[in-house]
Amino acid sequence: MTKDVVMPVLGMSQETGTLLEWRKRPGDTVTKGEPLMEIETDKTTVEIEAPASGILANVTAQPGDVIPVGQTIARILAPGEVSSGEDTAPVAVDATPIARRVAAEHALDLAVVKPRGGRVQKDDVLAYLAAQGSVMGRALASPKARRLADERGLTLNTLRGSGPDGAVLAADVLAASVPELLPGANGEPPSDKGAASDTMAVSRVWRVMAERVTQAWTTIPHFYLLREVNATHLIDWLEEVRGRFSQKITYTDLLVKVTAAALRRHPRLNASWLNGTIVSNPHIHIGLAVAVEDGLVVPVIHHADTRGLGQLATRRAELVASAQAGKLAPDDLSGGTFTISNLGMFGVDAFNAIVNPPQAAILAVSRIADRVVALNGQPAVQPMMTLSLSCDHRVVDGARAARFLQTLAELMEHPIRLLD
Repeated sequence: MTKDVVMPVLGMSQETGTLLEWRKRPGDTVTKGEPLMEIETDKTTVEIEAPASGILANVTAQPGDVIPVGQTIARILAPGEVSSGEDTAPVAVDATPIARRVAAEHALDLAVVKPRGGRVQKDDVLAYLAAQGSVMGRALASPKARRLADERGLTLNTLRGSGPDGAVLAADVLAASVPELLPGANGEPPSDKGAASDTMAVSRVWRVMAERVTQAWTTIPHFYLLREVNATHLIDWLEEVRGRFSQKITYTDLLVKVTAAALRRHPRLNASWLNGTIVSNPHIHIGLAVAVEDGLVVPVIHHADTRGLGQLATRRAELVASAQAGKLAPDDLSGGTFTISNLGMFGVDAFNAIVNPPQAAILAVSRIADRVVALNGQPAVQPMMTLSLSCDHRVVDGARAARFLQTLAELMEHPIRLLD
């Protein structure tokens, strides 16, 4: 039985995926579950397994192609099966990636283009479009570059592209958006004092992160609650468990443990805002903000409230290692219901984080530092930590958020209450 191979949906906001590599060639035998191809999304690089066993056929996508999710890019045929009739997949056309992009922009089926050589080139597509009377003179550019140019009022034909065959890429548009330095009134070159020396191209991960935090910041009505916590017993707890577990336990693991317990007692902070409604999440899946070279990712510890401390530490270590290696799987990044951002290891005293939609809140954690505080009516030096809770006011009000933060602080100051 024929099985379609499609560009998978690997995230809620994903619209396309980039095919990086086929692990099999057309005509090869494949086994269900073995690596078939490698896909790049806006968050990570993912190895996709074969959905069925059989013979790989009707391959219509080549490495480098940007493909809409859900589009069929190959088929797996049963041994001896020949695809025919209406069920036949599109004939695989040997074409350069840039030729495919030009064809896609003009909704052109490459199968109708006759190449002058053995492979369809960009010029073959343009010649066909010209013969058909299509609108010519359209600059060669990626869809993202076109959108950015429209937003910035730039004309693509005036930009110098750095992509294949001179295609304008998003980085080219961003670079052109930076104002050039003009000569002074006396014709002298302008002073470089205070001026930017160069323009940095950003990665796809960073660009997507920038777009999402901008959307979150401009559309979510944020409010913030701050609470100082005495970390004396938290420090004692960490020292005690480090002697009992083979895994390396960190403050982040303790934070996940107490946060999951607090969310179980205050489920409204674990809810989501979706399509104008508040949706209760039956499970507690805690995301951890992890800085990587290309930006920021938020891998998720699923069912955090049901895991023991050793399990949390093991899973946290696995996710951080995968994030830093750029090998997070789709499931590692999906389903988060609450996020923790810990910058304490960088010596940060306090900060406010941006809510990660559709979640209701995010917890920002600072460093533990000795401070003079009142203890039993007397000044004393104590290890203190500042917690900042950012909330979406559409889901949570101040009183609910305050009660959650109070429970969280009590659990951190008296971990024995986790047994209540």
